[in-house]
Amino acid sequence: MKSTVACLFLALTAGAAAAESLTASPKPRARPAATLAPAAAPDPAVAMQRPRSRPSDLGSFVISGPAHGIGVPAMRPRLRSGGEPRSVQGADDMVPALPAAAGRAPERRPQASDDLARVTLVAFRAQPPAAIVSGLKGSVCGNPLLRGRTIPPIASRVRGCGLQDGVELTSVAGVRVGEGVQVDCTTALALADWVHDRLKPTVGNLGGGVVALETGPTYACRPRNNQKGNRVSEHGRGAAVDIMGIRLASGAKLSVRDDWGKAKEGRVLKAIHASACGPFTTVLGPKSDRFHKDHFHIDTAQGRGPYCR
Repeated sequence: MKSTVACLFLALTAGAAAAESLTASPKPRARPAATLAPAAAPDPAVAMQRPRSRPSDLGSFVISGPAHGIGVPAMRPRLRSGGEPRSVQGADDMVPALPAAAGRAPERRPQASDDLARVTLVAFRAQPPAAIVSGLKGSVCGNPLLRGRTIPPIASRVRGCGLQDGVELTSVAGVRVGEGVQVDCTTALALADWVHDRLKPTVGNLGGGVVALETGPTYACRPRNNQKGNRVSEHGRGAAVDIMGIRLASGAKLSVRDDWGKAKEGRVLKAIHASACGPFTTVLGPKSDRFHKDHFHIDTAQGRGPYCR
């Protein structure tokens, strides 16, 4: 009995102590009110930096060109209306005409000064004009390659002889000829073609080139090969020339009589003989007969084809 009473007393005492402890526990202090600094006035420069509003009409938006600085409207397709087919503005309608200099690439500057020198080295070199061509003054037969004088007509009592409208030559295509070369213009013109186009290229640079022709008698009223009873020679008409030799710039001479059978000189003389076939209708040399052992006979006989021996 006493023990029960004691237990009850202790229980009541403990509950009162607990209630007192809850009432007496400290409460948290109230947080002092924060003191806020007044807001700073907005910066006008920052306030103005706002995104630009989108244009209501995108078709009026202009893109500046990168090179020529001309505005180019943005190319947008037109809106389809109803059942109409879709159409797109062409570039020619949308882009204005560019100035003449627009889009032109600048000229390339030379890399270095030696490039200019290299260009100079590859410049074309014009061939100098031939010194023998100096106009018609001093020429005969209307050809500047033929130098000499006109001569009075040569009459003869022998039928088939005579020379009308003859000339006496001093040089042909810059090559001197022997004295007394009296021929007609047909033969003179054939001689000019042969010397200029065939004889000089055939000899080439051998001995420095051709400088003179050694010629025999040209006009002479006589029978062929000086044989009585033969027909009149082309020499009697001023249509033939006899070539005895070729003088070279070195002073050497290609002699028909002395060099025809030699190895080097003989080959050149045979080439010269062959080159005359064409400009002249008759070409005779050492192989033709005994009368031409020492010269080439060349003529412009009319009425027959080329005869070359």
